[in-house]
Amino acid sequence: MPATMRVTRRDFLRLAALVSASAAVAACAPVYARLGGQPEPTLVAPFPASDTNLFTALSRLTFGPRVAERERAASIGLTAWVEEQLAPELIDDGPADWRLRGFDTLGMAATDLADRSSKLFDAVDRLSVPNELRQATLLRQVYSRRQLYEVMVEFWTDHFNISVDKGDCYFLKTVDDREVIRPHALGRFRDLLLASAHSPAMLVYLDNQANIKEAPNENYAREVMELHSLSVTGGYSQKDVMELARALTGWTVKQHFWRGEYTFDAGQHDAGVKTLLGQTLQPEGQREAERALEMLAGLPATASFIATKLARRFLGDDPPADIVEQARVAFVQSDGDIKTVLHTILFNGLLHPASASAAAPKFKRPVNFIASALRQLNAETDAGPALRDYLAQMGQSHFAWPTPDGYPDRAGPWTGNLLPRWQFALALVAGAIKGTQVQMPSLAHQNPAAIADDLSLLLLGQPLPSAGRDSLLGQLQAAGGAGAQLPAIILAGLLASPAFQWR
Repeated sequence: MPATMRVTRRDFLRLAALVSASAAVAACAPVYARLGGQPEPTLVAPFPASDTNLFTALSRLTFGPRVAERERAASIGLTAWVEEQLAPELIDDGPADWRLRGFDTLGMAATDLADRSSKLFDAVDRLSVPNELRQATLLRQVYSRRQLYEVMVEFWTDHFNISVDKGDCYFLKTVDDREVIRPHALGRFRDLLLASAHSPAMLVYLDNQANIKEAPNENYAREVMELHSLSVTGGYSQKDVMELARALTGWTVKQHFWRGEYTFDAGQHDAGVKTLLGQTLQPEGQREAERALEMLAGLPATASFIATKLARRFLGDDPPADIVEQARVAFVQSDGDIKTVLHTILFNGLLHPASASAAAPKFKRPVNFIASALRQLNAETDAGPALRDYLAQMGQSHFAWPTPDGYPDRAGPWTGNLLPRWQFALALVAGAIKGTQVQMPSLAHQNPAAIADDLSLLLLGQPLPSAGRDSLLGQLQAAGGAGAQLPAIILAGLLASPAFQWR
């Protein structure tokens, strides 16, 4: 592991002392059980031992593999499990749907969201809509049975990043999530790019609502080529940026009546001929920019860029060049069908025996870290403000990355802020996070080494090496961790350990 991820003896002593002094893991009935919902069953040892490839694959394809998912994947095979996940419309998503039943803003039109957000004209009310979207997003990541779909929703949310802190994006992002990202997450890239271009949230975030023929604003035109399609090395010039900006003049967002809806203002559109990447765009009003976007979606540079980013998300920070090339070819041959490209990356890379055994570790970003802890421990949570606070401390609040490039997908930016992860592990095990409860797994043994093995199987898919396990136990017991508190202390130690930070 990288040096920045080493956990010292002093760290473990501090961890054990804090857990020993805190409340025990919540033993009362989970909040959703009291409300009449259907909580996940209590975890009972012995837990299944997963081979490294299966556990790694499920860790990349989900927000943390539950025991039931591991058992099903082992039973029907990873190939069949992934095929199920690639058809999310056939998967009953009752557990997530039940938890979202009272979230009325998720289905509201933009103008109604604007009215809801500005009713009291204060900062607290302004946050109600984006915070409900954040809460719903985390609930889906934790409870949805359509895990691969939710992973892809997160991927495209990063790719087409929009910060709710910019202008009207605080309510427009809810519409973007519902009408752009989610419907197209496993569809065709061209359709996704076009939907994003018509998204009022994207137009406001990248200033295209102010793109008029007298003074073209190039911000969105630049980012759609640099970040959404060709990439910064995709071969476009500043002249291409300006020509695309001219084509996008008049693409704007309604104000006052029907506030927040997309509209094309022909009076603010530059009706002249444009030349983009050597291709002539004849004056066609709104249609000429749509033709430009369709062209960008089908260019070789776009295929390479999207293939590389998808491979990085599932195979490691520096994905194998041969798998990236196979994904690029799949993109071209399928006309940008996302499911086909993903199928190539997973079946030729993550699930292929020769490639899977060499898969590079992938560092958990804060959302993955928190969601995996909650999922693998069958936690009951409302995904409310207390969890949002931890995500903010770790640096990954949903929909809050300020720049258009989206949250980083490499380990480097995340490995230097580990204290909030320790604090979360302590609070989770101590039952000290409001709205979130974990019941201690039912263990089959009283022996400390056997307890550590059981909990390692649950959280890591396999026992720690005996030397590492004995070292962990020695450090925790030296801090006074013994008796009834020892399982909780070991659980917290594993959540905070270097091994759990990687997937």
